[in-house]
Amino acid sequence: MTARTVASRLRWAVEMLAVGPDDRVLEVGCGHGVAVTAICERLVGGRVIAIDRSAALIARAERRNRWHVAAGRALFRATTLAEADFGGARFDKIFAVNVGLFWRQPARELDLIGRLLRPGGTLSLFHQPPSWPQAGAPQGFADALASILRDAGFSVERVAVQEGEAVPTACVIAKLA
Repeated sequence: MTARTVASRLRWAVEMLAVGPDDRVLEVGCGHGVAVTAICERLVGGRVIAIDRSAALIARAERRNRWHVAAGRALFRATTLAEADFGGARFDKIFAVNVGLFWRQPARELDLIGRLLRPGGTLSLFHQPPSWPQAGAPQGFADALASILRDAGFSVERVAVQEGEAVPTACVIAKLA
C-alpha cells in the first residue's frame, strides 16, 4: 500500500467517526498515531486515548503527537485491549482500523467494548487489506462484520465501503442495542 492510500483510509475513517469537540475517543491499535493527529485537531475539551500492543509504535505515535499529548488531548498506552486499565473511563467513540481481533474471535473484545462505551456511544471498525480476493469482497466483508456485531448485541447504524481507491475500505458503525 502506498502512503497516499494509507492516508486516504485514515482520513476517511476520521470523517466517518464524526468526532465532536468534547468527545472521549478510544483507538484500538493506533500504530503510528496518524488518526490520533487528525482527531485531536477536532477536539476542544475532548480527549483521545490510543492503545497498541507495540511499545515501539506507541513511542512513535507519542513523538508524532507530542503537542497533543502536552495539551492533554492525547494519551498513548502500550497495551492490549484485554489488558488495558482505563480507570472506569467510558468513551463516546471507539474505533479500530485493520485490527483483526474484532472479526476473528471477537466475543471477549466486543464484551469489553460494550462496557467501555457510554450510552449512545459508537463502535466503528474499518478494514482495508492489501487487496481484496474478489469483486464485491469489501461489501461482503462489511456485511459479515455487521452480522458479528449484531450477534454480540450491537445495533448496526451504518455499513459503508470507501470506493474510488486502489483498495476499498470497509466500515461498520454500531451502537449497543
